[in-house]
Amino acid sequence: MNMDLLEVIETEQVPGAKFEVVQYKHLKGSDDLYVAEKVFFAKQAEVHLKMIRITLEKSEILIEPGALYFMKGYFQLESNSQGLSKGLMRKFTTGETLFQSRIKGTGEIYLEPTFGHYSLFNIDDDALIVDKGAFYCASAGLDVSAKMQGNVSSALFGGEGLFQTQVKGSGVVVLASPVPTDELLMYELASGEKLSVDGSFAFARTSGVEFRAEKSGKSLLQSATSGEGLLQTFTGPGVVWIAPTEEVYKRLAMLGSRLT
Repeated sequence: MNMDLLEVIETEQVPGAKFEVVQYKHLKGSDDLYVAEKVFFAKQAEVHLKMIRITLEKSEILIEPGALYFMKGYFQLESNSQGLSKGLMRKFTTGETLFQSRIKGTGEIYLEPTFGHYSLFNIDDDALIVDKGAFYCASAGLDVSAKMQGNVSSALFGGEGLFQTQVKGSGVVVLASPVPTDELLMYELASGEKLSVDGSFAFARTSGVEFRAEKSGKSLLQSATSGEGLLQTFTGPGVVWIAPTEEVYKRLAMLGSRLT
């Protein structure tokens, strides 16, 4: 493999494991004219094909089944449900798969390439609550489970459903992000400080942040006439990551589907 074709755009590591988002600098194209046209426009728009590369040194990782692309080294691959009851809970409440794959050993691991985006988070004895289906892989020492919303308003009107995915412990987790990492905005909230979002583009939050749906006005009538309706409200202490450009990309994608 010609490593000169790849460049590293983000890195996080813990003892025994280094996680990198690598991307192809450019694609050479295809003998299929349709594919070649798409590759040309992707290059013009600076859209890159990306992979997660993990370097292990006598350590282990947890990945979603089907994510493995190839690996080189001395590895043991096994699947487990992390406990049947916990696995079933995750499967039916967050959309994550029932079984997960664990890779142990030393060497390099590459996960499936995509034109999508990844974000790396280094968690230090804390918990991160993320969008359903966002979990991709994690280092040893992290536990992935379903987290029930803390109140009725957030479950019924918050736009996130009754359960989200919780990643708890210490280590690095890789999440599939709806936008490039540098388009995510991070807000550190003091105790009692609020962040209100009109839409479902909050991506992740630390466990100390309270989430609920609140009226934008003092009454339901005011909320209706203001055009804002219910807001996703996050109250500190803790950190919240939001993806403001996500809704714009969704609207552009819907417009494109109507034109084709």
